[in-house]
Amino acid sequence: MTLLLKWIPFLNVPLELLGALGRWCRFVWAAVTWSFQPPYRWRSWFCQMQFIGVQSLPIIMLTGLFTGMVFALQTGKTFAIFKMQNLVGSTVALALAREIAPVFTALMVTARAGSAMAAEIGTMKVTEQIDALRTMAVDPLQYLVTPRVIACIFMVPLLTIVFNYIGCLGAYVVGTTLLDIPSGPFLRHLYWYLDPDDIFGGLIKAAVFGFFLATVSCYKGFRTEGGAEGVGRATTSAVVASSVTILVVDYFLTTWILEFFTSHRH
Repeated sequence: MTLLLKWIPFLNVPLELLGALGRWCRFVWAAVTWSFQPPYRWRSWFCQMQFIGVQSLPIIMLTGLFTGMVFALQTGKTFAIFKMQNLVGSTVALALAREIAPVFTALMVTARAGSAMAAEIGTMKVTEQIDALRTMAVDPLQYLVTPRVIACIFMVPLLTIVFNYIGCLGAYVVGTTLLDIPSGPFLRHLYWYLDPDDIFGGLIKAAVFGFFLATVSCYKGFRTEGGAEGVGRATTSAVVASSVTILVVDYFLTTWILEFFTSHRH
């Protein structure tokens, strides 16, 4: 009996996680349902697209540039051992398109926009502005969450395309200048080994990542309690939970996408 009492606190942890997962699923279902019901707040949708997409361009371009440059430098030094420097371009392009670009883009958007979502909605929650919206017969989920979710689903794939392009450009600069790889073989191998399926698979990942980072961040904001300190905790929790969710979902998406495109090619 004493041993059972010692384990009770540990048994409560999975129950709390299941409860949080259930509340998040109800939250997501309500937000998705509202996206198909009028009134459609087009102005809010485009404002969120501008905030999440356009304003994230500088950090995405900077991250993509140096990611491509570093990856090209590392693979170039390794491939030089086997006299395979001409494959640096295709290797970097495949890695960016399939994995690095969607994951890094989602993480950067989480750090910049996801934290802002949680902080803004959390501040509205503790200052009772969300209750004021309900008083005015405005559903908070439709007004605050749905535009952010839709904007992330559309803008994260577009930012991923920018990340891919800038990353390949950075790899090209490093490959042709520092690694002395001829421009022709670099681009020719990139062209022949990078398939449209690789790009489409990365964009599917990016859209799913955008959905999860938006819903998790907004959910954390809506669950905020405890004034300014609670807003800080919610913002930190939103970034951590969104980042971990992106990495976990990435594994399962990679498995599914690889199986799908492999069977499709055969």
